[in-house]
Amino acid sequence: QALLEVSGGGSVQAGGSLRLSCAASGDTYVGGCMGWFRQAPGRERGGIAAINSAGSIDYSDSVNGRFTISRDNAKNTLYLQMDDLKVEDTAMYYCAADRWMTSAQALNNADAMDYWGKGTLVTISS
Repeated sequence: QALLEVSGGGSVQAGGSLRLSCAASGDTYVGGCMGWFRQAPGRERGGIAAINSAGSIDYSDSVNGRFTISRDNAKNTLYLQMDDLKVEDTAMYYCAADRWMTSAQALNNADAMDYWGKGTLVTISS
């Protein structure tokens, strides 16, 4: 069993930046893929960025070019650097991990991810 602890949410104005962290503990071989997902009010949870253990990365179109996912395997920690934030980025953000999926698969199969952290709220004001 893996435990994923998310930190770094908060409130900023549009155009600002935030950095999220996701520290893994317990069963730290969380496997092939770790990713970030978000759920805005009234919308389904969806993948926005994922990275596998070899460093292959995929982004959703909505964040590509503004968000950067990275992974420090030595620290068992996943990061999401969010720049040029927009009001529509307001959502609850989650970290998840899966032993088998590729990064591309993870973006479109949130419900199939093996492990989930608790969400952190990101609020962007205009």
